[in-house]
Amino acid sequence: MKRESKKKVIASHSTHAKDTGSSQVQVAILTERINELSQHLETHPKDDHSRRGLLGLVGKRRKHLQYLRIHKKDDYETLIKKLNLRK
Repeated sequence: MKRESKKKVIASHSTHAKDTGSSQVQVAILTERINELSQHLETHPKDDHSRRGLLGLVGKRRKHLQYLRIHKKDDYETLIKKLNLRK
C-alpha cells in the first residue's frame, strides 16, 4: 500500500485529526491491503507466501470487526456499509 493511498484511507475513516489507530481506521487499512493482495493472487495463483499473509490480514480484520460489533455497534454498522463488507 502506498503512503498516499494509506493517508487517504486514514483521512476518510478517522474520528478526529490525529486518529490513526482506532479500530475503524485499522479495519479500513486492512481492507485496502486485502483487496490489493486478492488482486495480486488472481494473477499469481501459486504465490503461497502472499496467500498466507492474506489469511493473516483477514484474521486481524475479523478480530477488529468483532471488537467493534461488541463494543461500538453503531460504528460497526456504518463501517460495514461504508466498506461494503457484508452482502
